[in-house]
Amino acid sequence: MDYKIKFTWDDEAAVWIATSDDVPGLVLESGSFDALVERVRHAIPELLFINS
Repeated sequence: MDYKIKFTWDDEAAVWIATSDDVPGLVLESGSFDALVERVRHAIPELLFINS
């Protein structure tokens, strides 16, 4: 299954933010895009399990 993740840069806070309408509860941020992608990869299975 594919999930759409929205990555946005917040200039004021100087962080990347990840959210998704497909994965309830997914709201993560990081100063590094690569680190955020890794966090998202680990969080998605956990959030899907919790929300099932």
